Amino acid sequence: MKVEIEGTSLVLPTTPPFPHPHTLPLSHLDSDPNLRVTFRYVRAYLNCPESRLSTRCNDDPFTAISSGLSSALIHYYPFAATLRPCPDNPRRLELFCAPSQGVPLIHAKADCTLESVEYLDGAAMESVFIEQLAPDPSADEMMINPCILQVTVFKCGGFALGAAINHAMCDGVGATQFFGAVAELARGTGQISIEPIWDRPAHLGPRDPPRITAPIEEFRGRAMVNQEGVGTKVVVREWVHVRDELLERFKSWLVEKCGVSFTTFEALGAFIWRANKIHATDEHLRSFIDFLELHGFRDRGGLPLGKSSHVSGFTDWRHLGHSKLDFGWGGPVTVVPLSQNILGSDEPCFFLPYSSAGKEKRNGFMVLVNLPESSVAGFREEMDKFIKQDYDF
Repeated sequence: MKVEIEGTSLVLPTTPPFPHPHTLPLSHLDSDPNLRVTFRYVRAYLNCPESRLSTRCNDDPFTAISSGLSSALIHYYPFAATLRPCPDNPRRLELFCAPSQGVPLIHAKADCTLESVEYLDGAAMESVFIEQLAPDPSADEMMINPCILQVTVFKCGGFALGAAINHAMCDGVGATQFFGAVAELARGTGQISIEPIWDRPAHLGPRDPPRITAPIEEFRGRAMVNQEGVGTKVVVREWVHVRDELLERFKSWLVEKCGVSFTTFEALGAFIWRANKIHATDEHLRSFIDFLELHGFRDRGGLPLGKSSHVSGFTDWRHLGHSKLDFGWGGPVTVVPLSQNILGSDEPCFFLPYSSAGKEKRNGFMVLVNLPESSVAGFREEMDKFIKQDYDF
């Protein structure tokens, strides 16, 4: 199995969205060095003629997505901009926007069918093959092009849409909103449901005056790892299959023990990393933003630069709206994150739905955990306790 790159196109907005170059500000959180990471993921789509809703019935996936992207960039032109340090504060970032900018879209083909790689589900997630389905730019490239996409067409006619996005641009919800607009326009709707508004500093800026009222010492003096890697330790992926009935029993046990009802995300997240779970609140977030305003983005006496090797990032992808991203072939059957560095952590944990194209329908969902190779045996032992309902805390 291999992927052949056929070329790269720079997709420009259908019409210039503005006449003159200008800059857009980013919020304090967007400039946080912990979020200056490349977020990579892949969505897999079947070749289902009965699901074709597009008015361009003869278009191939690359052409349809390219057309939708070009139209969407009129509204979402910041995704075509360039990230750069602010002239008056190199620790902060800003977006430089020019009429000639676009989003690189890679055209590729795979020498296999989606079925032969289990629709990118199961064992296929562990293969080197899946890494070829999304761009893998360097940190410098992600500053120049904070959004790079790849369409890979399989022999069966199905395709994969891979993305590499600088996390300073958006979070998972924002990215889903952007791709939702591309999908709507690729289907020929002629308009988007949600018109974006760029007002980062107003929503995520410091308070006036800045004030730190929640404990944020966990952000200071922590051991860091290099932006391009994870230090000397080897980080591996581990997949956990969580059945609905086991999870419900665990949540019921928690209610009996502490008299509090927990969500699935809270309960399972607490079990996986119960030793160092941090209960972040809105006040923690606001105090962190004000801390950045008061102390700046310094590597001495302030916030250390880089990512922490002691922070666990949890993210739930089951309800982000991935299934609604229909470019004309129906929604994706599988969504797979490829990033190991995110949210200030090199050990992120993802809650994921099963592929809808699998041969057997399974209840529950999957958990993708990135953890040090030396911790795998102990982690498996703990998860075995979860399956056996041997809760020892």
